Amino acid sequence: MQDLINYYSFEKDEWKNFYSDIELPLTLTENELRHIKAFNDQISLQDVADIYKPLVHMIRLQKDSFQQWQTTKSRFLHKPVRNVPFIIGISGSVAVGKSTTARVLEELLTNYFTGEHIQLITTDGFLYPNDELNRRGIMDRKGFPESYDMKSLINFLNGVKSGEAVLKVPLYSHQVYDVIPDQFQVINRPDVLIVEGINTLQLPQNEQIYISDFTDFSIYMDADPDLIEKWYLERFAKLLDTAFRDPDNYYHKYAIGNRDDAMKMARDVWDAVDMPNLNDNILPTRSRADMIMHKTTGHQIDKLFLRKY
Repeated sequence: MQDLINYYSFEKDEWKNFYSDIELPLTLTENELRHIKAFNDQISLQDVADIYKPLVHMIRLQKDSFQQWQTTKSRFLHKPVRNVPFIIGISGSVAVGKSTTARVLEELLTNYFTGEHIQLITTDGFLYPNDELNRRGIMDRKGFPESYDMKSLINFLNGVKSGEAVLKVPLYSHQVYDVIPDQFQVINRPDVLIVEGINTLQLPQNEQIYISDFTDFSIYMDADPDLIEKWYLERFAKLLDTAFRDPDNYYHKYAIGNRDDAMKMARDVWDAVDMPNLNDNILPTRSRADMIMHKTTGHQIDKLFLRKY
């Protein structure tokens, strides 16, 4: 692929041998991993050892280098030396496994980066509330760049980098398919902040700063669009039999209605919203990532691309 000419390419069997001699305890159990992984995603403890063990050690090396440079720069400028948070961005399509990658990294970094404060947010909290999306006439564009309060997201990331003590991130609920009023996640001077969302590599509308300008290491979760569509529809079908059965769930009416109609609705949403958003706004940002993790059948990571320079 032409847009990946500045990446090293590794097969999984090659990647897993990097730093195979390091002492990185894999403290996750099968039960813990089952609770961490996203609904309908697939990941094993062997995947954690083969893929994430070298990745976590590489992030450790990069963070150490990053912090050394921050110290050197501060001394050069005669500024106070401070601990600048290291931000990891994780991007990719819906249903590709971003949240699983984010949660596994959060767990492993917490255990490996002894004494350091690791936090995770998703950019879903910066979606405009449904009332505002309806007021703007873009409810059917939810997930597109214009549906996010990008100014607030950028101000938040700037606050994190600036060392502000208590920052609040609005909470989004997939249960009610909306931002929850007056509920927040508190971010308090993390050493590492993981930011997961489809837009973490995008240039916000009417802004001159990329979200990725604040990230120090970024990952793009990649897969063939036909596979992503398959995973999306499989997940929706399973949710019809589980979470959507809750009367308070936004999609409850589909769980108790005609199943064929529900699946047709899901396919229509993919065709009209998720696929165009992937093609127009998400996939074009892939070449901005520091690492591309490519998935194949069964959510298996088969290739990894690491930026050369």
